[in-house]
Order: sequence, then structure tokens, then C-alpha cells
Amino acid sequence: MTMKAKKILFITQEMTPYVPDSELAAMGRELPQEIQEKGREIRTFMPKWGNINERRNQLHEVIRLSGMNLIIDDTDHPLIIKVASIQAARMQVYFIDNDDYFLKRLMALDENGNEYEDNSERAIFYARGVLETVKKLRWVPDVIHCQGWMSALVPLYVKTAYKEEPSFRDSKIVYSMSSEGLKQSMGTNFGNCITFRDVNASVLEDFSPEVTYDELNKLAINYSDGLTVPDTDKFQAFAEYAQSKQIPVLERYRSGCSQVTRRVGAFQLKGYRLVFALGKHHIAIQHCAVSRHCFKKTDIGILECRQAAEIRIRTLHVTFVK
Repeated sequence: MTMKAKKILFITQEMTPYVPDSELAAMGRELPQEIQEKGREIRTFMPKWGNINERRNQLHEVIRLSGMNLIIDDTDHPLIIKVASIQAARMQVYFIDNDDYFLKRLMALDENGNEYEDNSERAIFYARGVLETVKKLRWVPDVIHCQGWMSALVPLYVKTAYKEEPSFRDSKIVYSMSSEGLKQSMGTNFGNCITFRDVNASVLEDFSPEVTYDELNKLAINYSDGLTVPDTDKFQAFAEYAQSKQIPVLERYRSGCSQVTRRVGAFQLKGYRLVFALGKHHIAIQHCAVSRHCFKKTDIGILECRQAAEIRIRTLHVTFVK
């Protein structure tokens, strides 16, 4: 019998109401809440971007979790942990903060619309900051859901530097790519910056010297157990790359109706969502309207339907659950 994941760690890049509305921010807000409402235990993290109003959102520092220094390229950076609650959802959110990387600084772009030159270092600090905090919480997630470029280095660290840590030894990782990314490369010093424990520049040997944004995503895919991508042609190459490594891929649909349902032309029933199955673990990924009709094999890879609510697409097991 398949066992459902009981503990889900959400490492988000954006979340409403803390940052302006976007597809990623909505996903960061709704997905953890729905998983929690299903009776699962969750922990949710996001960066403490400089445009987050601490007073309005009632953020406060957690002294017992703060105080560690993270060394990046031989420089110490203090880790500050803050927390806030979304009362309507009864959901707590942890914020990773640091004066060098986040104080009075926006998200990927500055006030003039230019990308911050140290975005790669900010992603490194965020990834390691989250993992160190989860260790301090003595919490063991079954599934880690990483959202956006800011969390792209989490899979690498979990499967290498933290692979023997009790908190992450058996965790499965889902990486969700964002339709909005970076234009600049990670820089020639990226190899030195990511160095930590047994992680060093050798993990980048298949990539260009400066590591492009596309290559950053491939690095995340290399160490993930599952991938979700927006339903656009732009991400087809990433989906194929993951599939070539036998990594399950799920396309996220932009409208309320799934591509499967549209093409089959079947009756639609709203209020369901996709569930991503990774071995013994399940994790909900995306709202969509779905059909309860039994599907037949089609040119989009539907292989079978069982009990009128379950289908298989390629090697990815997708279940529709109320």
C-alpha cells in the first residue's frame, strides 16, 4: 500500500500577501494551505525581501533560531530568522533574513529594473539558511517542495552536503520552475561561492564557466526527484532533460481546466487538484478542473484510468483528489 507524505517542507520564492501578486506568489500561498487543510504537517519558508513590510505583516525575530553565521566565499553572513502568521489560513511562515542580502533590497530586480549582481549568492544563502533552520527545528520532512530560482540550490545541498543529516536523509524533492527567471549568469565566482562540506566547483563541470540561468535550473533538476514546469513551449527542453534522467515531470496549467481534460473533451468537475506521486510520497501540486470519466489512451500519453479518478501520464503518477 502506498503511504502518503505526512510532512511537507515548502521552500518558496514568493508568497502573498507578503509580496505583490504573481503566479508564483499565489502558488506559494495556496499550496501549503491546502496541504495543511488535508491534515498534513507543513513548514513554509520564504526570503525576507526588502519590500516586505515587517510592521504591517507582524514579523518578529526568532532569537533561538537566529545567530548562526553562514560562510560564503570566505565571508561570514549572519543568519536571521523571522516568523509571521497568516491568521485566516492558520499558517506560520518563516523568513530567511540577512542585512547584506535582503535589507532594503527588493527581489530579483532593484528599483531601476536591473538584476542584483549577487543574486546567486542570495540563493546560496537562502538555501543553506532554510536547511540549517529545519535542522534546528529538529523536523524531518517527507517531501521538500522548492519553488523558483531562489530555491534552485536546495536539491544540490540536500542530496550532497546534507545527505547524512537525519532531517533530510529520506526526503524526496520536487523542484517547481518559474515562468519568470534571471537573465544574468551566476558569475565566474559561483563555483567558489557554492563550496560547502563536500560540495565544490566540480558539480558545475558540465556547465559553462559563468553558469547560465538555464544551467542553474538543470543543476536543480539533476538532484531532484520530480519536476514541475509551466505549460509553455519554453520549458519543453527542461521537461525532456528531466525525462532523460528518469525524473517525473508535471506540467502546471495556467487556466482552471487541465490540458488532459481539454484534449479529451470530457466532462469537467471543479474542486479537484493534481497530486504528485514520488515513490511512497504524495504531494499536491496544482489546482485544476478535472474529469471523472474513464480516459482512454490518447496521443498525449494517458495510459490508463482506474476508479474513474486516477490516471497515469508517462511515468508520472497523477491522482485527482477532492
